[in-house]
Amino acid sequence: MFPEHPTLDELVDFFRNDRFASERCGCEIVEGWMGHGVCEMEITPEHLNAGGSVMGGAIFTLADYAFAVASMCGRDASVSLSSNIEFMKSSKGKRLIAACDVDKSGRKVGFYTTDVKDDLGEKIAKIVTTCYYPSVS
Repeated sequence: MFPEHPTLDELVDFFRNDRFASERCGCEIVEGWMGHGVCEMEITPEHLNAGGSVMGGAIFTLADYAFAVASMCGRDASVSLSSNIEFMKSSKGKRLIAACDVDKSGRKVGFYTTDVKDDLGEKIAKIVTTCYYPSVS
């Protein structure tokens, strides 16, 4: 089982094979413990859509990475069942920050909310995720 309160080095090591989020999208883990995860991403030209705004998929990837950190700490595994994203504003900043916190964690199912803000403090998106815990420790 992954620790409930891992060090940043343990988090980075554990998630090193999440290459899409970290290598392709530039997502970085900032902190995490059981029920909480924060990840950041510098906005680069590769993240922009044809209109010059951050692409929704890039925002979702960052949020999903923060959710993974929050839902895996202290657990053997978690699997996302559904996610609903609401886009609120286009970012004018240079970085996005996704903070995920558990709303309720049961024996087999968990409910999490992730808020994505930019480095200017503007709320960019909100994601609500339901997950399944396949094994009970």
